[in-house]
Amino acid sequence: MKGLWGLGKALTVVFWWVVLMNLLMPAEKPFHVLINAAGAGLLGLHFLEVLLFNGCLRERSHRWFDRLQILLVGIFHIQSIPAPRQEAPHA
Repeated sequence: MKGLWGLGKALTVVFWWVVLMNLLMPAEKPFHVLINAAGAGLLGLHFLEVLLFNGCLRERSHRWFDRLQILLVGIFHIQSIPAPRQEAPHA
């Protein structure tokens, strides 16, 4: 499963590279508008993920780096964050 999350991260980074290249050298009409719209939509979704999972990041040592990674690759980074350890109840 870890390899699948890594593939998702890699494909998302490739997508952001396409969006960046489209900003520097626009594609033919109407594709440049569609690529920019897809990039804006995904950035909005990733921003929403940062807001929704902000509570999970409070105990992490590199919170701001985690937020930056969520903005870049979204749920693929969230899935790679280990679950917080549960303390065993004392009898």
